[in-house]
Amino acid sequence: MYSHTIVGRENEKDILHDVFERLGADFLAIYGRRRVGKTYLVRNIFNKLPCVYFETTGLKDGTLKEQLEILKSNIEKAFNLKIKNTPKTWFEGLNLLTECIEFQSKDRKIVLFFDELPWIATPRSRFIQALDHFWNTRWSTLPNLKLIVCGSAASWMLENLIRAKGGLHNRLTGVIPLKPFTLYETEQYLHYRGARFNHRQILEIYMAMGGIPHYLNGIEKGLSPAQNINKICFNRNGLLFNEFSYLFESLFNDSSTHIELIRIIADARYGIDKEELLAKAKLSSSGGTFKLRLNELEEAGFITSFIPYMNKKKGVFYRVIDEYTLFYLRWIEPLISKLKLTLQHTNYWESRMQSQEWKIWSGYAFEAICLKHIEQIKEALGIRSIVSEIGSWRYVPRNKTEKGAQIDLMIDRADGIINLCEIKYCNGLYTLSKAVAENIESKKQIFQSHLHVDKSILVTMITPVGLKYNEYTSSLVHSDVILEDLFRKEHSQRRRIY
Repeated sequence: MYSHTIVGRENEKDILHDVFERLGADFLAIYGRRRVGKTYLVRNIFNKLPCVYFETTGLKDGTLKEQLEILKSNIEKAFNLKIKNTPKTWFEGLNLLTECIEFQSKDRKIVLFFDELPWIATPRSRFIQALDHFWNTRWSTLPNLKLIVCGSAASWMLENLIRAKGGLHNRLTGVIPLKPFTLYETEQYLHYRGARFNHRQILEIYMAMGGIPHYLNGIEKGLSPAQNINKICFNRNGLLFNEFSYLFESLFNDSSTHIELIRIIADARYGIDKEELLAKAKLSSSGGTFKLRLNELEEAGFITSFIPYMNKKKGVFYRVIDEYTLFYLRWIEPLISKLKLTLQHTNYWESRMQSQEWKIWSGYAFEAICLKHIEQIKEALGIRSIVSEIGSWRYVPRNKTEKGAQIDLMIDRADGIINLCEIKYCNGLYTLSKAVAENIESKKQIFQSHLHVDKSILVTMITPVGLKYNEYTSSLVHSDVILEDLFRKEHSQRRRIY
């Protein structure tokens, strides 16, 4: 019924197949943001395997009675029977499910899938207590049973299940954090859907919506990337026109606070430290609420936290890394009120892609994507097996006589080398000018003078197409990484030395 091809997700597929094949009860948790493909993955793995497959999905804001009616209906469907009365509590409901399980042949695998668990396990539902009881007393003793729970609210899954301190503490036998597609997986997925674009075109799409499978479903193969983005993002009926508010409301109970924080963070290109963020936010203190909201945003994959390289005294900085969030706040939201009054279709995005404003933004977007493909960058440089610390560095001058410096990406290697990476987005080969070369050399000198690092510093350029060879590349640049490298699987290597 649900069977479809699963594109990518090689590691996750291996884990689920291993769970299915091994003897003994298993309790697996899967978490990841809305629309990333969690349900699709589970359904299409286990619907192809010889087992009794039971699935029930939480109803957002549903009452206990409604949730239990859904449970009853799904038990009837999975076990091919008719139940007279709806359970009144989760203890009754899971006991009914247990009786159905124990009636089955011990030689047949049984997979229980509880989808959108945070919507089921509301504070007064007592679902977690019931799950704790039945797993610990009955389900964990069944060698043919596989229990899988899933949720989009990553912070809830971590707090109440994965890092639980109560009865479910250390009960999980496996955890899968399902992340958006990489560029490589995005290319595979678009090809599977019949949309064949070159790497530059796929990058344009990825800049706008990231590697979220459901978003990529909106791509039409007969349209250019710009036309597709226009249709999906700048059309009042488009898939991503109003997705932003739905996205946050589905993940967080107090989504207005999360949105406030992510707006502030998105305004800081090179990140914002916790103290400055707190000063700009409406939250009254740096206590529990502030820390919790930041943790929730990070666990859900919207932001990342980092400590500036070799400067732990500065504390934690935050930066937005979700492509759609950055695209929405910069391009869609400012146009929403106007677009709602226009016709359904507009060529807005095609016209904006010619502007200087787009060129500046695309550089920032490309940089953010590079930071999410560090393993591919290390692979291209031939240093995958070398232990490395990844970071960025910024020096703000203390007076008018000093120079500042911003290093996009640094790879501090255990073999005594630091790759200082310069990320540049452009059309065609990138020409390293005298001014840019002098700026990079200045960064190296400022970095060395302030940190006194006793390592060799090699300059790596990261561009879409590569470098145009000239006197500055030969004297300054040691290696380069191109867009093609970001599309490779991690075990594939390509290295070019200057």
